[in-house]
Amino acid sequence: MVTQDDIRAAAARIAPHIRRTPVIRLSAEDTGLGFPLTLKLEQLQVTGSFKPRGAFNRMLSASVPPAGVIAASGGNHGIAVAHAARILGVKAEIFVPEITSEAKRARIAETGATLMVGGAAYDQARRASEARAAETGALIVHAYDQAEVLAGQGTVGLEFEEDAPDLTHLVVAAGGGGLYGGIASWYQERVDMIVAEPDECPTLLAAGLAGQPVDVPSGGIAADSLGARRVGALPFEVLSSVGGRLVVVKDDMIRTAQRWLWDRLRVVAEPGGATAFAVVLGGGWTPPEAAEVGVLVCGANCDPASILG
Repeated sequence: MVTQDDIRAAAARIAPHIRRTPVIRLSAEDTGLGFPLTLKLEQLQVTGSFKPRGAFNRMLSASVPPAGVIAASGGNHGIAVAHAARILGVKAEIFVPEITSEAKRARIAETGATLMVGGAAYDQARRASEARAAETGALIVHAYDQAEVLAGQGTVGLEFEEDAPDLTHLVVAAGGGGLYGGIASWYQERVDMIVAEPDECPTLLAAGLAGQPVDVPSGGIAADSLGARRVGALPFEVLSSVGGRLVVVKDDMIRTAQRWLWDRLRVVAEPGGATAFAVVLGGGWTPPEAAEVGVLVCGANCDPASILG
């Protein structure tokens, strides 16, 4: 298990390379939902998502070989690894699936990383990246199933607790589970974790029902960021230890959450970035009375026009 000390060490290690993203509090009148919310705007992180935290921590914790680093990603992790590799002066190869948007592919290519398309979905891209790493000896930077990556993502929780210490509930989105796993490792049981998943790729829910990670179909509007077919072994270990309420939301509610964030706050969030907010907007969970609810907006790598379309 990743510990609080691991996360504190990660925070110190990555501090020169990331932003401390802002936290804003919305009153019940602001939200119109009957309860206040505290949002952490992690979509303002460098590269437009939380992913650089884990990428930098993994790369700064390891000895990177001459072959550099390699990663598979639906987009955001690949952008983060490519960015970190450029900053740290190492080679990077990024494998993406065919569903990765042109905007995300362009962001990866802009860094100078080598971009490879490896199959129709994330799982195929991951296998292609692992085969390539076996050939070259490159360091694998996994999107969600390495301790260093979880510790990096856990720094989101460290910051959130420092800036909003009175939270009782925290809503986060999950795909492979790295963000949830890192944040839950920080908080342990000091807050109730609400884990939001698109109903077309419910990896944690399926694992919880089966008692172990299992493959699930991957589709829907958030598949390029939350489209892992199986939750990671480490995040599942955290779920088994720390727990969390699992809530699935439909694509139309995710799209509604994107528009709400734009219309009310002028916050651009990609579908995966808005999935946690979709839960509190009407996606299957109502906070108990007097709850102090935090929500993580975790990514913004989309065409803003798609929010209004």
